[in-house]
Amino acid sequence: MSTAKIGDMISFKRDGKTLEGVVSGIRENSVIVQYGYSKAKDEPLTTIVNHKNYKITKK
Repeated sequence: MSTAKIGDMISFKRDGKTLEGVVSGIRENSVIVQYGYSKAKDEPLTTIVNHKNYKITKK
């Protein structure tokens, strides 16, 4: 399995739903992903996903 790079689009599962997002940071065991935008808080939605739990959909 290849590790995502900053700017790659990945898909991952969260709360039973498949989501897509853009990698904005890389750590040793995980990536930081921006997967939407909260209009109420006026900030991006981000989450951390382990390298084992995503698939790269677009480089």
